[in-house]
Parts: sequence; structure tokens; C-alpha cells
Amino acid sequence: MIDFRLKVFRSVALNLSFTKASQELFISQPAISKHIQELEGEFHTRLFNRMGNKISLTHTGQLLLDHCETILKDYQKLDFEMNSLRNKYSGELRIGASTTIAQYVLPTILAAFIEQYPQLSVSLLNGNSREVEAALQEGRIDLGMVEGVIRQPQLKYTMFMKDELVSVVHRHNRLAQRDEISLKELQSVPLALRERGSGTLDVFVRALQKCNIVLSSMNVMMYLGSTEGIKLFLEHSDCMGVVSVRSISKELYAGDFKVVEIENLKMEREFDFVQKRGEEGGLQEMLVKFITSRYTR
Repeated sequence: MIDFRLKVFRSVALNLSFTKASQELFISQPAISKHIQELEGEFHTRLFNRMGNKISLTHTGQLLLDHCETILKDYQKLDFEMNSLRNKYSGELRIGASTTIAQYVLPTILAAFIEQYPQLSVSLLNGNSREVEAALQEGRIDLGMVEGVIRQPQLKYTMFMKDELVSVVHRHNRLAQRDEISLKELQSVPLALRERGSGTLDVFVRALQKCNIVLSSMNVMMYLGSTEGIKLFLEHSDCMGVVSVRSISKELYAGDFKVVEIENLKMEREFDFVQKRGEEGGLQEMLVKFITSRYTR
């Protein structure tokens, strides 16, 4: 029913890349180019400026993108409401999740969700919390799930799960002989932390601030873009890492890592749904209700 060319155009416009749009939509790059050429022919105008290997939206391209977002969202809502009258659910749901949630929380949830609603097409974008929020605001995803404590005022956040960060070392680390260290000792311990923009780092920084300590006073040896990267780094260094307890439970049980408490440092946080204000409902609301009715704790 909907013109697939609009989906192609939106993907190219948001990625500013024919190649990335091809990968995102699972169609060939020549097919992407053909759809864009057809739209440009239909509207008798260029939608993109071509500058070598780079492209940018023309003024008319930006106008089409603004209308395209509205049209696609309205169609998605119409499709959902019409099918729900027959208890039939179909359509496309684009989710974005911060790294910890995407790797350690969502896989089992999405497996159960897709089993219950097999006709849905679900895609998952993985990034840190700031990247997920940006993707939501840019219209590249319908629903985000983020960690951390920083909030964007134009977005709506709803908690669905609690989490705790723990300070861990590999069993070969000299600190593995300790159960707890003081905040003063922490300042001399070499640390491996998540990258800036991650919710994990946000929580750690806020916890330090409550103890009147700034991150710049810490002995940070490495910032890494994933929890798995931190765990591998800790295996081959004398550093301490700060990660979600959910991400390292198997290694703690196996005895490969140990939690070393930090005196008076509380690192608790929430996992939140994040949505554009006024755009709740439809398929994203189905997933929200599915998760909150089964997994919230």
C-alpha cells in the first residue's frame, strides 16, 4: 500500500549514503539509485547534491524528508490499528538500545516477542545512550532503550528495569585478594571505563560527584566502546573495570572475575524506554507492554 520509494529515500537521507541505505534495507545499491531517480523524475527536481563520494540533501530533499517522516508514521499507525481490529499484528518496528541492554537484556526478550508476534519485522540498532537518543530524534528508530542518568528534556523516559554497576578485577589482579577498597585507594587504581556518551560512564561519574570526586582525578588507563572489550582488557592488565552486574554474572560465577567493593560508592541506575513525546502507541507500545508485563523488576 505504501510507496516503498519513500522508505528508500528516508534511509538514504538519514544515512547520507546509498551504500548504508542498501545495507539497512537489504536491497542492492543499483536498486536504491533507481528508486531515488524515479522520485526525482516524478517531482522534477534533484533531492540530493552529489559531491564525489558524498551526498547532501537539497532544499527540496529536506522538504520531502519532513513530509516523508509524517507519512510513514501515519501509515505505520494506520496499519497497526487496521490489523489490530482482527487481532493481527504486522509491520516494522525499529528499536535502538544502548550497549549493555542490547547485549545482555534484549536478546531473550526479543526472542519471546518475535515468537508471539511472528509477522512483525523487528530491527535493532546498537549504540551508546547518546547515540540511541540521537537516532530517535532523527527518526531512525521508533523506540529507544537507554541506561544512565542524563535526560533530554524533549524526550520521554519510562523505567522498566533496575541495574547496578560493580567494580571488578580479573582473578589474577592483586586486588582480587581484597573485598573492599576506600575511595582514596580508588584514585590510584588504574581503571578501564566505557567511552564518553555511554550511560555506564554517566552513572560512574555521578556516583563520584556525590562523593566530591571528579573523573579527572582518577587514574583512567583506557576508555573502551563495549563491556566485552573491558572484560578482555582486564584479563590482560592490572586494571579495574566498572560494568553492569548483568554483564559479568557468568564470569563471577565461574570465578574468573571478582567484585571489589568501593567504600561508600553506590552505583545504581535504571534501564529506561525513551520515546518522542506525543508519539507513544502502535507497535512500540506493544513492545513496551510486553516487556513491562513480563520482565520489569
